[in-house]
Amino acid sequence: MLLQGLKVVEMSTWVAGPSCAAVLADWGAEVIKVESPMGDVTRAFFANPENGQSPIYANENRGKKGVVLDTTKPEGRAALKKLLKDADIFVTNTRPGSLKKIGLDYETLKPEFPKLIYAAVTGFGLTGPWANEGGFDITAFWARSGVARAMIPTDQEPFASRPGFGDHVTAITTVAGILAAVHERHSTGKGRLVETSLLRAGSYAISWDLSLQLYYGEVQTNGPRDERPVAISGFFRTKDDRHLVIVPKNVNCFTNVMIAIDRPEVVADPRFEIPMLDMDVVREARAICDEGFARFTLEEIGERLNELDVAWGPLGTLAEHAASERAELAGCFVELEDGLGGRFRAPATPVRFPEGAPPVGAAAPQLGQHTREVLEAAGLTPEEIAAVI
Repeated sequence: MLLQGLKVVEMSTWVAGPSCAAVLADWGAEVIKVESPMGDVTRAFFANPENGQSPIYANENRGKKGVVLDTTKPEGRAALKKLLKDADIFVTNTRPGSLKKIGLDYETLKPEFPKLIYAAVTGFGLTGPWANEGGFDITAFWARSGVARAMIPTDQEPFASRPGFGDHVTAITTVAGILAAVHERHSTGKGRLVETSLLRAGSYAISWDLSLQLYYGEVQTNGPRDERPVAISGFFRTKDDRHLVIVPKNVNCFTNVMIAIDRPEVVADPRFEIPMLDMDVVREARAICDEGFARFTLEEIGERLNELDVAWGPLGTLAEHAASERAELAGCFVELEDGLGGRFRAPATPVRFPEGAPPVGAAAPQLGQHTREVLEAAGLTPEEIAAVI
């Protein structure tokens, strides 16, 4: 069912690589996570002081088997190659230069494992002078790609994205590339290199704006609110001090918003005819919207906007989202085992399979939890296992 029968060896840390492998595990693949003796750094992030459980680590590594190998030593590298012998996919976000130094780069492994699909998750790709530069989603996906500058209004101080935001986009992108390579291998019998980067994923995520920049040589991004050219687009504050956002989807939206805020007479004024090209008129129309929305609670205006088929959404909190029936019905959450006899809620992967899928919820492994079991299954002798451990 789905990816059952595929074997994945993952040697990565932080988020993008582990998250990619976690999605594959959710969808039925057998995933063996290889960690250094120090363990994945995210094990320590927001760990529960009572049991050491990190919801960050658990979310990115659920459903995997955990193995500790010191790949800086010959015994560790030899053991890893034993694992790769019958693996379908290798996922790593270790820097390319480090992998080459210890003989675990794609070009070195390819002759020995011609069927292996090698997924390299990087900051800036595998070529050029920046291939070995460390990349994090906030530095590469968010800041360097232009995503942040396009999103942050020019009259505000720059701010960072939330952790893991670009990593998860890159992870699901990597999953897509891996599955394309798996499909190809059915006919060719050969593996291939699949390469993704935070920078490229960020470029694709902002590609609406980037396509305009590439085509016209310029693009209008997120400027000050008072300079935005569409009066009803953006956020508005309600009577109960909440915010909602409106996205115009057709020429009727302005009329419907005016009806919703009890200002239908505005539509009859020729100055407000769509498209409004005079920015002074746009600002006047926006001021009418501000005054109108301020007379309703979020619930009241939401009902009106729904009746008029206006595309809108509340500025919700994570607490509201976590308690939302809408999110629950959309499949946004799963329950995971904590490895200690309990369970807790966690974010779900972004794809659901209503006609049946492998069960999700197995705990993330403790550090080195399955080392002996996995190495025995890979054919290592007791002496070899003892040397590795």
